[in-house]
Amino acid sequence: MNETLRQAVELLGQGMLGIFVVLGLIALLVVLMQKLSGKR
Repeated sequence: MNETLRQAVELLGQGMLGIFVVLGLIALLVVLMQKLSGKR
């Protein structure tokens, strides 16, 4: 039971980390697009 719980928490942590990385990349893309489109 305890081992299963630990594995679940590890998976959850990895998932959260992945989500934050993806969100960060999207934020960077949005900022770049704004800077490029703002030069017109």
